[in-house]
Amino acid sequence: MEVTNALVDKLAHLSRLEFNSEDKEGIKNDLQRMIRFVEKLDELDLEGTEPLLHMSDNINVLREDEIKGSVSREEALKNAPEHDDKFFKVPKVIKK
Repeated sequence: MEVTNALVDKLAHLSRLEFNSEDKEGIKNDLQRMIRFVEKLDELDLEGTEPLLHMSDNINVLREDEIKGSVSREEALKNAPEHDDKFFKVPKVIKK
């Protein structure tokens, strides 16, 4: 596949980007190198090769739930700059 200025212009339009002529040449060369790399992969003989979906055969390897201690309300609030008996006080950020 040949990368032309028209293709670069179309991709720039679709991605809402603007390039000057110098950048366009660099992008054209980069795209051509990427396409050559992918075309090189087509040369490989992959007959009988199963697609690799995951790096290992392990599925849903999860740890067991463990009950751990938590911080009391008093401990959590003691370093807060502003708080009342139960909650942190923060500046209002939503306007009505």
